Amino acid sequence: MPRYLFPTPKGSEITPREVYLNRRHFIAGATAAGALLALDGSVKAAASATEPLKFSEGKVKALSDKPTARELATTYNNYYEFGTAKNEPARNASTLKVRPWTVEIGGEVAKPRTIGIEDLLAMELEERIYRMRCVEAWSMVIPWVGMSFSKLANLVEPTSKAKYVKFTSAARPEEMPGVRTRILDWPYTEGLRMDEAMHPLTFLTLGMYGETLPNQNGAPVRIVTPWKYGFKNAKSIVRIDFVSEQPRTAWMTAGANEYGFYANVNPEVDHPRWSQKHERLLPAFFASRETEKFNGYGAEVASLYSGMDLAVNF
Repeated sequence: MPRYLFPTPKGSEITPREVYLNRRHFIAGATAAGALLALDGSVKAAASATEPLKFSEGKVKALSDKPTARELATTYNNYYEFGTAKNEPARNASTLKVRPWTVEIGGEVAKPRTIGIEDLLAMELEERIYRMRCVEAWSMVIPWVGMSFSKLANLVEPTSKAKYVKFTSAARPEEMPGVRTRILDWPYTEGLRMDEAMHPLTFLTLGMYGETLPNQNGAPVRIVTPWKYGFKNAKSIVRIDFVSEQPRTAWMTAGANEYGFYANVNPEVDHPRWSQKHERLLPAFFASRETEKFNGYGAEVASLYSGMDLAVNF
């Protein structure tokens, strides 16, 4: 995998303005976005429209870390459909049309269906603050809005043959400039084992910071599994299949020796090209801390992997 896919942050990326968390979301400093963006010093975030969401507070593990500034979380992104540099998704993603939008759900289910984004937004939503860890050893803390994935799964009634869940993202070359390249085998696909997908922490996500998702963060619907590296969290999902065999995922196809199916955050298993023992909680680009196994959610999820060799099943 060429090293240019993971560029080193430049100085212009590392001086965010401090912002603070209101009960629901950040009140942003007016000049923060300009300082956070722009490898070239002139980039503005994509003008993807967002809307306020109605939701309740989720009952999840409390975190000691402060949530990340919204400006940073929406301008420093991995979303290769819109470019490989961290600032490119915010610059390019306004071209994605997120209305109308439907998600097809099928495979080993009793009641396959197609569901519209309006129907998903009308369901009972909650906010959960999750720590998110990227394979390049940086992390953020994000207030996500959505629902447990199991709530959606129960609508289609998976059968006993369903052992895995496969997520397929949108691949629209006319709207996504990265899809016109050969960086990955498009469309982007990801997967979870059935018990992982149905775990209470696995979150079908429709918003962040109290509003619908910005395009560069995976609008209009994505998955969040907070104990795994970020690439497991498929964005802009258009299809969900319950399948009997482990699906071949986009990053496994690109480099199976670097990106395993499980992708659990694990300081004991290094990426072939860098260590996973430490991480940088952004905006602290240079101050690192020890990585927590399962990203700090081990009490909740470690039992899913009892008896497994996580160095082999990485």
